[in-house]
This record gives sequence, C-alpha cells and structure tokens, in this order.
Amino acid sequence: MTKSFEDYFSELQADMVSVCLEYVDHKAEDIYLYCSYEPETYYFNVFYRINKTFVLKHKVNDAVRLVNGTQEYNYDVSRDRQLGLLNICIEDLKKIHEVCNAFNREMPTEMKLHYNVEKNSLVANYKYELVYSNDDELLPDDLFEQWFEEISKSQA
Repeated sequence: MTKSFEDYFSELQADMVSVCLEYVDHKAEDIYLYCSYEPETYYFNVFYRINKTFVLKHKVNDAVRLVNGTQEYNYDVSRDRQLGLLNICIEDLKKIHEVCNAFNREMPTEMKLHYNVEKNSLVANYKYELVYSNDDELLPDDLFEQWFEEISKSQA
C-alpha cells in the first residue's frame, strides 16, 4: 500500500514531537512546537509545560521542583543539545516542504502544534498566508514569543 500525503506529513510532525519529548527525557506535561516557513526561511522553536510551569527550552530546569533543597531532576540544556534539537526539527520542516511539493500541496507558512503527553494527543493549527515576510519589523522569534506569552497567560 502506498503512503498518502497525510501519512508522510503526520510522520514528520510525530518525529518533531518525539525529538522534543526526548530533549526533556519524556518529563513534560505539554509540548508546544512552533514551525514557520516563509520564502526561503525555515524557523522552529519549542516550549514546554513542566510541573505546571511554562518554560522555554533553555529554561526547563527552572520548572524542576526542589526536594530538600536539591533539584529533583536536571535537564541537559547545553548549547549543543539545543542546537541538535533545532537542527533535527528544521530538517523535518524541510522534509514537510518536500512532501508538500511532491504531492502538489501548499506548504503551511505557520504550524502551531500542541502535544499533550499524558493523553498522547496532538492538536495542530496551520496558516497559509505570509505572517512576517511583509512586515519590516516582525520576525519569527517575535511570533514564537507572542505565542509563548499567550499560552502561558491563558493557562495561568
């Protein structure tokens, strides 16, 4: 049986989720993945909810509980580990673009993915219009940070 567009697309998204989950040693409640593609620019970033605290990838240790004055757990947030995470997910995003082209489908300009670890469920929101390319001041980092603020405030 031949794989469909949806099969390839879902597999690549699942790989990104898997890599992000591995980054936190499977110790997160929720993972929020932000992917963006606008002409010749790929962008990816991620944030987490750990111990009911929303944290950026380099701040995951801020969500670790203290037990008797000692951190309960310590995540590896080294520069190499962060770059590895980003590089793998950017490669997956490029593969999603290739799949879209191969199946003559439009590539989303923005994908916001929310993975609930406990429920093993993924909710995805897609945009297809340009988000930041036509703006002289807006960057993908700004959009990611806005989403982080929006989610962390709405869940507080």
